[in-house]
Amino acid sequence: MSRIHQCPRHDVNDLIAFLAVARERSFTRAAARLGVSQSALSHTMRALEERLGVRLLTRTTRSVAPTEAGERLLQGIGPRFEEIEAELTALNALREKPAGTIRINAGEHAAETILWPTLEKFLPAIPTSRWS
Repeated sequence: MSRIHQCPRHDVNDLIAFLAVARERSFTRAAARLGVSQSALSHTMRALEERLGVRLLTRTTRSVAPTEAGERLLQGIGPRFEEIEAELTALNALREKPAGTIRINAGEHAAETILWPTLEKFLPAIPTSRWS
């Protein structure tokens, strides 16, 4: 199996770094966005290009732009990473809104005198006949 198909974790991080540089079209802005140094980002991009065996970015002293291969990679993986980010954001929203089934085993007297009166304050839409 070739190296490209194994995709260890650092390769995913390298792809995220590539997306940042390609979208920002600047090592400076991409490095700031990722919280890394420009030098580290540059080394990451060089290593990624070496592993893939293709140049992804055209660099000049004033600009950075994806090559044809880089543009293809950007268009191919960019939307997938955006989908992952959207799903993670959606999951974050669930953290603020607990949901699910709670099962409480209690005797009838405890349920009627303690649990039900307390739960009614939080769940007024549940009919009391459900507890009987």
